[in-house]
Amino acid sequence: MTPVLTTRRRLPVGTALTYLSLLAATVVVLLPLAVVFLTSLKTSAEVSDGGALSLPGNWLNFRNYATAFADGHMLAAFGNTAFILVFSVGGTVIIGSMTAYAVDRFDFRAKKAVMALFLVATLVPGVTTQVATFQVVNSFGLVDTRWAPILLYMGTDIVSVYVFLQFIRSIPRSLDEAARLDGANAFTIYRKIILPLLKPAIATVVIIKGITTYNDFYIPFLYMHSEDLGTISTSLFRFKGPFGAHWEAISAGAILVILPTLLVFLLLQRWIYNGFAQGATK
Repeated sequence: MTPVLTTRRRLPVGTALTYLSLLAATVVVLLPLAVVFLTSLKTSAEVSDGGALSLPGNWLNFRNYATAFADGHMLAAFGNTAFILVFSVGGTVIIGSMTAYAVDRFDFRAKKAVMALFLVATLVPGVTTQVATFQVVNSFGLVDTRWAPILLYMGTDIVSVYVFLQFIRSIPRSLDEAARLDGANAFTIYRKIILPLLKPAIATVVIIKGITTYNDFYIPFLYMHSEDLGTISTSLFRFKGPFGAHWEAISAGAILVILPTLLVFLLLQRWIYNGFAQGATK
């Protein structure tokens, strides 16, 4: 009976480097989150005496979360953020899709000039126009209201126009012509034909715009000064004032801010991946 020789297959160098890079990226991303989570469960004495990765004495110590939620006014912050998020994302989808539909389906003299202005707008840094933008918003009396960031988020998103434009260009014009023969006007074609076919693009824009709006700090901090109008980012920043030395309470507030986006990602990851994949292939 001849012995069977088994040989171990070695991973190619490229595959091994790929796994090592993924492992390193995972550590870089998860290590700060682990430190923040562990700190949120510690007491003040444990934070001052222990290391960053030291384990808390009580894993059910949720007093820091109660302090962050109550004293940080997180409930009002979540409400303001949700209000801004709904109107900003909804307005971006409507304005972006309508603009892309008009640019692609209609011929007019200034069409090339409009596309050139869109390109220039993407190249101009937003910080250089903040003084003029603030003066315009202030002239409308919208400073220190929730409508100031909503209008700015809806009116400055050129990326969504390009995303919708790429998808609309893949929709055959024969569908528009068939609808016109049935007596449909331009708005009916957009509402009943173009918009339903833009679901992958809408998913992509909602994801990108939603994450950007949720995490933005600069615009809410600049245009909404009142504490009762704070979003999650500005409330967390202001929360650092009275609790500047209490990193356990600040860490608990950070975890409360991270949780909604984490839950949304876990629940909708299939649609998120599909939206990005279809958007990349158009």
